[in-house]
Amino acid sequence: MSSQAQSLVQSVDWLAIAPPTIAAVVGLVVLVTDLFVGDNRKALLGWVSVAGLAASALMLLPLLDGDRSTFCLTGDAAVCSYTADRFTLVIQFLVLGGALLAALLSMTALKDADKELPEGEFWFLLLSSAAGAALLPASRDLATLIVALEVASLPAFALVGIKHGDRKSSEAALKFFLSSVTATAVSLMGISFVYASTGTLYLTEIATRIENVDDQLQTLAQAGVVLTLVGFAFKTAAVPFHFWVPDTYVGAPLPVAAYLSVVGKAVGFSGLILVTVIALPSYADVWGPALAVLAALTMTVGNVGALRQQSTRAYSAVRLLAWSSVGQAGYLLVPIAAAAYSEDAEKAIGSTVAYALMYAAVNLGAFAVAALVARTKPLNRVSDYRGLYASRPLAALVLGFFLLCLAGLPPGIIGLFAKVTVFSAAVDAGLGWLAVVMAVNVVIALFYYLQWTTLLFRAPEGEPETHRVPAPLTAAIALTAVLGIALSGAPQLVLRFSDTGLF
Repeated sequence: MSSQAQSLVQSVDWLAIAPPTIAAVVGLVVLVTDLFVGDNRKALLGWVSVAGLAASALMLLPLLDGDRSTFCLTGDAAVCSYTADRFTLVIQFLVLGGALLAALLSMTALKDADKELPEGEFWFLLLSSAAGAALLPASRDLATLIVALEVASLPAFALVGIKHGDRKSSEAALKFFLSSVTATAVSLMGISFVYASTGTLYLTEIATRIENVDDQLQTLAQAGVVLTLVGFAFKTAAVPFHFWVPDTYVGAPLPVAAYLSVVGKAVGFSGLILVTVIALPSYADVWGPALAVLAALTMTVGNVGALRQQSTRAYSAVRLLAWSSVGQAGYLLVPIAAAAYSEDAEKAIGSTVAYALMYAAVNLGAFAVAALVARTKPLNRVSDYRGLYASRPLAALVLGFFLLCLAGLPPGIIGLFAKVTVFSAAVDAGLGWLAVVMAVNVVIALFYYLQWTTLLFRAPEGEPETHRVPAPLTAAIALTAVLGIALSGAPQLVLRFSDTGLF
């Protein structure tokens, strides 16, 4: 009996699970510390949170020397629930780096909000969500995947609606919550069908068993595959499941919108990659065409939505970034769809990861400059950026650079490089029509990105306002700018990073 009990005891590889664990533990520490810290010393919680996220990201370094797995089946050490491979580490770097930059933006936002935002709860929710987002790319069974997805999503609802007595914020949180809960319900239904037809939740086991499902269970398995994919399409804000995005970004505090635009996307896309490429390669003829159509729809609707924004409308800058992020989600879907048709699926997935890294750096930077402008112009209209160069030359140059990166124009070489990588993934997979749709969309996007960029350098209306920029906000803008410029100088670094090692 004792030997049987011993065989059920699992040794935990604490180093492998350190990045999400540290974020979660620091979150709990901040929540408890909040009870004992006076109102005049609440800023301390922000610095502890930033230090916690930095420590989580640094714990990725010892994991670079090789793949590590833990929580494995006692009978089969190759079947595990948690794997820290190359793909996991790159996505965890993106998630924890994104959360760290969002935390730097949040420190300024919380100080400016002057008690309107509860600080202890804010930091606890942000760290909890980051811990879930860091756990997700390492998940190798469907149960862990869904738990990680919910740990990343549930605190995000509360973060969106955290502004006291703000109707816009509450409405945004409700829309986000209802759409997300629907997505989770659909995913759970799909996963239960897949489990019923294969008898396992482990992704690698599903891949082998789903090919040999009984004829009686064939329809159940197919329904499970489709429903699971629909659930993840919601999370990635793919059209037609994107309707919550603009209102949620506008209603949320700006750092939370920045966090959702990058970390929320990374969560959805890494989940989608794990389910399609690892668990369901035999169903490539189902999810390949479906994701190709979703990609075409998403990039078109997102870019047309951004194009229709009126520059004098309240919050039009945030709305434009929200619609642009829907369009960018379309580009991110292209290589995943291409993986279904490609001989080299890993290279196709590498293109998505490379694009996600570029997008994360420049989009967070654009939100950081938007947060800077919002300090003097809280309505954050695109027209408020007119003549920004006259009052804040560095901020204007940096925002112009970020917008050119998103558009894929020099000097934003990294944006051009990432788009070419995605484009070639579609062409190599024989998806010529999707490459054409993407080319048309890149041209549409050029119009609104360039319109905003030229506005920065026009003569200002009235006297330019200047004020001191807080250190955390300066740090966030500087970090993203340095990252964007460094990657534009050496774009091959991103491709080296995106060698996923998933297979």
